Amino acid sequence: MIGPAPILAVLVGVFHTGLFVLIRGSAGGQLPLLLIAATLGAWAGDALGSRLGIDVLLIGDFRLVAASALAWFGIALVALVAILGPARRGT
Repeated sequence: MIGPAPILAVLVGVFHTGLFVLIRGSAGGQLPLLLIAATLGAWAGDALGSRLGIDVLLIGDFRLVAASALAWFGIALVALVAILGPARRGT
């Protein structure tokens, strides 16, 4: 039986990825990486929030605040690597 955490993590990841692209104006070709990082970050945020007892805003057993915080951390990590990584050369 699958719990609600993976499904809610995907929904939170999609929402925050969409919000990031809306704010930034473009994904810069990293949309799949941003979506994966935000989803995994949301799932890890729920687990970490469970361990730390962060129960600010819950959807069932899913900790939305901790999941959102780590989703943004994943998005920021991908964006930082894209900025600091090597530049693509057009041929």
